[in-house]
Amino acid sequence: MKNINSYIKKAMANDFIDPDDYGKFDVKRGLRNADGTGVLVGLTRVGDVHGYAMEEGKKVAVPGKLFYRGIDVEEIVSASVRAKRFGFEETVYLLMFGELPTQEKLNEFSALLGSLRELPRSFIEDSILKFPSRDIMNKLARSVLTLYSYDDDPENLSTENAMRQCLELIARFPTIVAYSYMAKKHYFDNDSLYIHIPDPSASTAEVILSLIRKDKQFTRLEAEILDLCLVLHAEHGGGNNSTFAVHLVSSADTDTYSSIAAGIGSLKGFKHGGANIKVMEMMEDIKRNVRRWDDKAEVAAYLETLLKGEAYDHTGLVYGQGHAVYTISDPRAILLRDKAAALADDKNEVKEFKLYYMIEELFPEVFKKIKGNDKDICTNVDFYSGFVYKMLGIPEEVYTSLFAISRVSGWCAHRMEEIISGGRIIRPAYKCVQPEIPYTLMDRR
Repeated sequence: MKNINSYIKKAMANDFIDPDDYGKFDVKRGLRNADGTGVLVGLTRVGDVHGYAMEEGKKVAVPGKLFYRGIDVEEIVSASVRAKRFGFEETVYLLMFGELPTQEKLNEFSALLGSLRELPRSFIEDSILKFPSRDIMNKLARSVLTLYSYDDDPENLSTENAMRQCLELIARFPTIVAYSYMAKKHYFDNDSLYIHIPDPSASTAEVILSLIRKDKQFTRLEAEILDLCLVLHAEHGGGNNSTFAVHLVSSADTDTYSSIAAGIGSLKGFKHGGANIKVMEMMEDIKRNVRRWDDKAEVAAYLETLLKGEAYDHTGLVYGQGHAVYTISDPRAILLRDKAAALADDKNEVKEFKLYYMIEELFPEVFKKIKGNDKDICTNVDFYSGFVYKMLGIPEEVYTSLFAISRVSGWCAHRMEEIISGGRIIRPAYKCVQPEIPYTLMDRR
């Protein structure tokens, strides 16, 4: 674009806001209080995140806990493991309906999701295959918005209609993602096109693996670990960026498709769902530059260069470390790390797993040394999720959309809550710091 640099300079000058002004006007940047806690903007019964306790007005670090409808996610995971069953469908039922299903109800619900997975054939051909995208999250968002046109009653905001739309989207997300990936591989990577029909009797994890693989084959261990990832990513309270986006847009009384597309757009960002891709890119950089992966001193030294902004993307960030809420530990990371160890043994990736684990152990002390403070830093779920997906042979371009396949259940639960109990459009305030200036006539400019 001609003269683009001059436009950029104008924008940089006119859009700059002095960072000190945020403190001057007591602005809660990022909707965070000065101590890092979130600004309370709503109430929810869907999920809760515990990463710290408040004692005498001070934030105190505690081991992390994650609750779905009041139930500890660790109990959900351990129960499904003991029963040797997949846990994601049970998790979706819990989030959407607020109670654990009986075996009969779970079978009925799983069958319902299975019956809804197929997409309209005209939609596959006209929307996905004719208009592929290099980015699967971009295609997922466009597909969700396009499904509005395939709905006979898209604007009906009744609870019954919204629930129908939500369940259809939860069921269809794996199919949309898989077909979008296959279209990308065919039209942009010059690979053969495979469009498999989803098995209505299979679990969500099994459906995903069968649809994105040419031969549809997978092991039970692979499906179990992917199922765990889905359970752990399904919900994370109302304050995370994408879920808040769904609440925000839903509060305006817009349609389900627009609300869920907003969540997808948020999750796509590298500071949110896209973080696992940044972790993988960073880890490739570490593996190239650290000669002895089992040498703590060498690994720690390279972590220092990352924190100083002297390596990888020069941001000074070590991706997968730290969290807005969790302090001592992220329960999702612990559960996934333990499963990652088993998968690494099965896939002959133990050496690389040990490097990940060493970084987790070393980082808190390296952070304190370089940053000079005692802030509690823990490894978050993004640190291990990309590594798990890589061991499963899942392509990197699908990583974030796997997060969306899971999190859409939480988004839908929160949308239903907003429809039923919200009742008021969300409208925070911004303080304008631009001084008033008089209008200048054209011949005097």
